[in-house]
Amino acid sequence: MASLAWLLIPLFAAIGAAIWGSWAARDRTQGDISELAGYARFREAMGKADQVPTKEKAHSGSDAVRASR
Repeated sequence: MASLAWLLIPLFAAIGAAIWGSWAARDRTQGDISELAGYARFREAMGKADQVPTKEKAHSGSDAVRASR
């Protein structure tokens, strides 16, 4: 009975390796397409953010120091 238990260990390892191998070799092309589309939307949104006019002039930290003196 003990020898049967020792033979089950490599069997479970082989089953685990087969499951992992099938998962690692899966087709991921759909994920790549949606990721690239999301990145394109992100770039478009960032481009629009650069074109938004601001009401105030942006100040740096050194301007605040000079104003307090």
